[in-house]
Amino acid sequence: MEKPIFPSEYLRITQGYMEGTHQDSYAIDNAGKDSGISDIYAPFTGIIKKIYANDANEVWLESIEPVEYPDGTRDYMTVLFAHDNDVTNIFVGKRINRKEVFYQEGTKGNVTGAHCHIECGKGKFEGTGWHKNNAGYWSINNGKRPEECFWLDDNIKVLNNNGYSFKKISTNNVDKKEEKISVSKQEKIQESENKNKITFIAPKTDLYGVYLKENEVLKVEKSS
Repeated sequence: MEKPIFPSEYLRITQGYMEGTHQDSYAIDNAGKDSGISDIYAPFTGIIKKIYANDANEVWLESIEPVEYPDGTRDYMTVLFAHDNDVTNIFVGKRINRKEVFYQEGTKGNVTGAHCHIECGKGKFEGTGWHKNNAGYWSINNGKRPEECFWLDDNIKVLNNNGYSFKKISTNNVDKKEEKISVSKQEKIQESENKNKITFIAPKTDLYGVYLKENEVLKVEKSS
């Protein structure tokens, strides 16, 4: 089960939740390393559920399966990103792998300086993906604080966490665990395949016959 990793190499929050234009929401603005445009990585393996190009190129990414939240909760997660200047490289239904670059900071929409607006919602994408909150701003459905959603791994450099306490996880441990799970699954598949294999070595060149039941498959391998 994947742990959602903060989607930028640099954690530098320039506007926190419940502040300014983030009133009544858990949205944050992350400006990366500097005033330039930094890449945004998928926090988990997910599917793009919606792209809203009429405002700030908002994109909703939903996890393909439940993820592990920092508090131990296991549920789906949907994350909203905004302000990329160009989203022509993505489309609704596209699968994005965990830690894959798929978005960028930008200045699309009503912004001051390049950054990425990030909102995290618990559960699957539902309805239109957002709602107008009590302060008159559009916010993701089922919003949660970013520190309640994302983990920080060893590769993320913290420049300004705005006082939020994120849980940390070792990159090596995560990679090794996922690799171990992958190998374990492959071994089980191989074991299952081996149980269904029958090896017959022809004692001489001759004509041989075999009786097969309905739907059984016979594979013949030619030795070198």
